[in-house]
Amino acid sequence: MGSAMTAGVSGLKAFQAMLDVTGNNLANVSTTGFKGSTVTFSELLSQTIRQASGPSGSLGGVNPQQMGSGVNVSAIKKDMGQGNIVTTGQDLDVAIDGAGYFVLNNGRQTVYTRIGSFAVDADNTLVDPATGYKVQRTGTYGEAEGFQTSGDSSIHIPWDSSMPANPTASITMNGNLRSSPDSTAATTHKLISNTSFTVNSGDQVATSNSYLSDLDQWGGSPLAAGSTGTIYVSGVKEDGTAFTNQAVTWTGAATGSGATVQDILDQISALYDNSTASLNADGKILITGNSAGYSQAQVTGMSYSPAGAESLEIPTFFDYATIGGNDSKTFKTTVYDNQGQEYVLTGTFVKTDDPNTWDMVVQSVNGEREGSWSGYDIYGSSALNRRISGIEFNANGSYKGLNSSTETAEFSVQFANNPSFTQTISLDLGTSGEFTGLTQFASQQSSAAALTQDGYEAGTLSSVTIDNSGMMVGTFTNGVKVNIAALQIGLFQNPGGLEAVGNGYYLTTANSGEPIETMANSGGAGSITGKSLEKSNVDIATEFVNLMQAQNGYQANSRTIRVANEVLQELTNLIR
Repeated sequence: MGSAMTAGVSGLKAFQAMLDVTGNNLANVSTTGFKGSTVTFSELLSQTIRQASGPSGSLGGVNPQQMGSGVNVSAIKKDMGQGNIVTTGQDLDVAIDGAGYFVLNNGRQTVYTRIGSFAVDADNTLVDPATGYKVQRTGTYGEAEGFQTSGDSSIHIPWDSSMPANPTASITMNGNLRSSPDSTAATTHKLISNTSFTVNSGDQVATSNSYLSDLDQWGGSPLAAGSTGTIYVSGVKEDGTAFTNQAVTWTGAATGSGATVQDILDQISALYDNSTASLNADGKILITGNSAGYSQAQVTGMSYSPAGAESLEIPTFFDYATIGGNDSKTFKTTVYDNQGQEYVLTGTFVKTDDPNTWDMVVQSVNGEREGSWSGYDIYGSSALNRRISGIEFNANGSYKGLNSSTETAEFSVQFANNPSFTQTISLDLGTSGEFTGLTQFASQQSSAAALTQDGYEAGTLSSVTIDNSGMMVGTFTNGVKVNIAALQIGLFQNPGGLEAVGNGYYLTTANSGEPIETMANSGGAGSITGKSLEKSNVDIATEFVNLMQAQNGYQANSRTIRVANEVLQELTNLIR
């Protein structure tokens, strides 16, 4: 009878343990990231009453006779399976769909958890708000931008810092330049001066018949009678041939007499092969091609001699009114200077006399300082490059490259905010032999346009999101998105060997193995789901069944003890 009672007691203990585990599972049915446990039973050592014997002679073998002594709890195992993922809408809530654990540290120990309910503390550090443990990162993301500190694996959310402005250094082009334009597509090249000539103290716009001696643009008194005035002109002819300091001269005369503006215009016209200089209705010098078609004509410099009291104020630069080509396509894009100031750049692709070749000319940039148009730098001797020549296409319409090894796909600008700084901007026109950028196919209209540019104004952090790789992406007020940091994920060979220490935290043990540091979606780690949390993996229906089994088992073992006790009482009564 003693063995029966002992076995019954062991059963009571075992099913009590099962009841405790089931009760804990049910208590945490709504606990974020909770992993339920299961109980495994095993029998205790049996008492051998008779040993087994093998067959011998005419007798067969005999099995052993053993009497069990009860049951034991052999294991309480964590179920590390996936829990349901529910949306919370909170930017810093994350859940792991698959293997892996978030890594947290309090300065003394590292813990691992499936609970991704994070927040930012007063120091803008990402933490578990329930304990203050700091969330750990992996890799060097955010260090180059100054958001993270090298050697510190905690995550700083840069609400307290700003992103400096970035000047535009590259523009990516995309689209098609039509291969067969219609007969009316050719444009006439026109250059226009930035200043006007006036007479009568500004009351009247000068005309081509106005006397030079009557112009208001004399710095002091007009050129003395008999003296020679000279304007030195530098530029580029229609075919791209450059000329430097060509003299345009006239002889001074009394007011109301002598040379006229037309005398200067005729000499300027003579510097070109197929263009005519005139004065428009606003008193500005207009240099117009005599026929439509491809032209590279420019005025890159003008100066007056002699300098002094008789100086004549002349145009400091010539702008492009229209750009000559056998076809053209104009595009606009936003660009930024080194202080983050925004400008609108207007560029024009013009088709050359080669049917597979185009040029790109910077036509205007609003806010660029005066004097920088047409490549003329009034503050120095260097010319600014405003034309990218020889953009070629293959016969199949793919981009070929530039037709000169000395030509580069870049141009220069100088902005009024910082006129001493020359900003060079390159154009990404595509990959040679591919259709990734510009193309040249037959079409009704050209569609070439600026796809992206890499400049931006200064900005501050406006929001943070976390993608499925665990990358924390910051969106700034200037529209730029930057990788701030990457959540560290710990992988274990045997996650069931982790030791639970409360708060949903686990510590490594000798049987869990050392963690492997990685990112989500890498090395076997699961995927991150943003704005969500992982719920408990406890199944209520299963736990209720376990609860009934524990109750039934406990009652059955209680009955065993009761019956054994009654039998002992009967035996005692027989002895009396």
